[in-house]
Amino acid sequence: MEISKIEKLTPYGDINQILVRLTVGVQKIVDEDLVGIYLTGSLTYGDFNPASSDIDFLVVMSKDLSPEKFGEIKAMHLGIGYDYPEWEKRIEGSYITQSMLKEATPPQKPKTSRPYFNEGKFWEPNPPYGNEWTINLRALYECGIALAGEDIKQVISPVSIEAVRQASRNDLYEEWIPKLKDDAFFKNSHYKAYLILTLCRILYGAVHEKIASKKVASTWAKRELGHPWSVLIQKAESWHHGAELDEAEQTKAFVRFVASRIK
Repeated sequence: MEISKIEKLTPYGDINQILVRLTVGVQKIVDEDLVGIYLTGSLTYGDFNPASSDIDFLVVMSKDLSPEKFGEIKAMHLGIGYDYPEWEKRIEGSYITQSMLKEATPPQKPKTSRPYFNEGKFWEPNPPYGNEWTINLRALYECGIALAGEDIKQVISPVSIEAVRQASRNDLYEEWIPKLKDDAFFKNSHYKAYLILTLCRILYGAVHEKIASKKVASTWAKRELGHPWSVLIQKAESWHHGAELDEAEQTKAFVRFVASRIK
């Protein structure tokens, strides 16, 4: 995509500037090993909220970053965070190789090398992909926007809705139900809001032939489930960075409820 188009890609001037910085920086550093840079997440689904959403991206390369190039990538991200402090901890993305995209199932070690940037830093060690890999691939194929490089549909294959449903069920039982024992997790308002809306997407996907944005899924869930879950979902929708969401026990109850519905 031409830089002039990225400068007008979203309704948010500062986000467009960040996307330009990211695109130009990655192109310069990764150079001939770059396959593509892709915008993902809520900015592509159409339900981005400046008060609560992140800027999500994916960089696909022909081979892993060298230590030298990784150092340059880290410096680039630090520079973006310094110049745009409001978004410093709200830019999330991974640097992966094209070989990882051959299957819809999560890449297994040793193929999980993927520098992962979130909350203003690269995580160490690099976290392996879980079931979200399959779900995100479907969303990326349907909605991903190429900021540079090949069209995403030339890079990955379609992912079936049944594969997404199975990944969502696995995610519920392997990721979210075990969190019920983690009281620290439920003290974090951001995590609770994210979890509630993610559970809405899991429920939506179980009965529809397509995946939905959090906004679409939560609107459907409020109508379908009614009180008291509609009140909890509304609170999650209204949450923004810096606000408190105190519904720890009700969020836990919602996890159990969704598990009973999925079962």
